[in-house]
Amino acid sequence: MASSPTRFDADFRARVATHLATFERRALALDGRRPAAVAFTLLPDEKQRACFVLTRRAASLRSHAKQWALPGGRIDGPETAIEAALRELREEVGLDLDQQAVLGVLDDYGTRSGFVITPVVVWAGANAEPVANPAEVASVYRVPLDDLDHPDVPRTISIPESDRPVIQVPILSTLVHAPTAAVLYQVREVLLHGRATRVDHFEQPVWAWR
Repeated sequence: MASSPTRFDADFRARVATHLATFERRALALDGRRPAAVAFTLLPDEKQRACFVLTRRAASLRSHAKQWALPGGRIDGPETAIEAALRELREEVGLDLDQQAVLGVLDDYGTRSGFVITPVVVWAGANAEPVANPAEVASVYRVPLDDLDHPDVPRTISIPESDRPVIQVPILSTLVHAPTAAVLYQVREVLLHGRATRVDHFEQPVWAWR
């Protein structure tokens, strides 16, 4: 018998908040890299299932065009990771939230393209209506959180260019790659199961190294 879908309700919020409160996140030294932040944003769909916001980056962008991503970008000047994640969430998909919406922060992930990304978990609320900013986002999706809890998540492959496993997350009839895939896998482990699973050892595909 299939398990019941994860509902977007007060009990779910409390469970996520508890798991994040007991999670000892790992920060990475910049070591010449630039700081960035992404927003892992929780909201419901029409069936009241717990979902998250995933975007497809615009084709016109100079870097990482058309890639699957969480709303996010560089941390500007004196911004904190939380402030940057909320700003990018507003700029990319029109969700204007304050720091009261933040439930916690996950491990940093260092990218081959020279960034250290801090994932910020955000509760958007029952009435959230993300709208893609066409200058940055080609499309925006509400993905059921339970889609991350399948036996084939994650997948890993080997490549000759690295001794680290390349992580892939199969959702939306496609494959999402690191860094987004690494964040999604840790989200599954921490938010749904309360497991302190680390993901900074996972590799990105070579085409994402630039």
